[in-house]
Amino acid sequence: MNAYALCRYLAAHLADGALVMSDLRAYIVLFLKGMAMGAADVVPGVSGGTIAFISGIYEELLCSIRACTPFALASLFRDGPRAFWRRINGTFLSVLFSGILFSIATLAHLITYLLDAQPLLLWSFFFGLIVASVFFIWRQLVRKGFWEYLFLLLGLCTALVFAFAPPVQPEPTLFVVFGAGMLAVCAMILPGISGSFILLLLGMYSVILGAVSNADFHLLIIFGLGCVAGLMTFSRFLSWLLKRFHGVTLSVLTGFLLGSLVMVWPWRESSMMSGEGAVTALSLLMPWQYAQVVGDAQLPAALGLMAVGFVLVLLLENVGGRRAAFR
Repeated sequence: MNAYALCRYLAAHLADGALVMSDLRAYIVLFLKGMAMGAADVVPGVSGGTIAFISGIYEELLCSIRACTPFALASLFRDGPRAFWRRINGTFLSVLFSGILFSIATLAHLITYLLDAQPLLLWSFFFGLIVASVFFIWRQLVRKGFWEYLFLLLGLCTALVFAFAPPVQPEPTLFVVFGAGMLAVCAMILPGISGSFILLLLGMYSVILGAVSNADFHLLIIFGLGCVAGLMTFSRFLSWLLKRFHGVTLSVLTGFLLGSLVMVWPWRESSMMSGEGAVTALSLLMPWQYAQVVGDAQLPAALGLMAVGFVLVLLLENVGGRRAAFR
């Protein structure tokens, strides 16, 4: 082998190695995005869909979920596993959902602890994250006219209705758990509408979180089947809306995010969660009022964590290649 051939051989192998490392880094980043989505979905008031949107994977997530149809399953037997895997974007979905499930399984105890021990600081972090997300999503709109502002207001009002809605306490039957899974997962993939907050309103948050903590697989399987059913139906509807009514749909999503700021406002007289996981009355205060009524407002730390959440969105946007989620 002459020197020229040797150089070509080494260059080809180095290129293959660089490609493998690049794929590995992409998978690690995707897994971390899934973990961030899972952590957000555990917290009432924060949506995993928001994380997917600002990290640049939202459109691919919806398209991949939409591809999981009976026709795709038929291709498994007709064209083989490899064609089926490519058709449903299996690598993307498996890596992302592995991160989500890993995060939920490992962070359930931590999030519960932080909600009890440091709720003000936790809500401050997510408040900053959502404020930045509002700017990010609104910036995706090319046109901002009457209808965009009208549907922005509609989304805002809808989110506020959710925020101040009285809770219900149904019996956690299998049918109720299945239905809660369908509703919660629809909210989880909508930026601004929190699936865990929907579970709180339905009186099912403590039930599901307890099932995760106690490894109650029977209940989790029923809940998971409801989630799958909700994903299969709602992802198609949302994709249709984004294709036919792109601008007003983004406006509604931005309104959802604006309204969710009420749900994560740090200074409140009573927490959204009691020891049993029930929703209590939502009473919002200014920091100086909080200091008089409740106790230390922790203003420097809270503002610092808001800034951290805001900057984190900018970093996620950068990691996502500064791609608009919808073009």
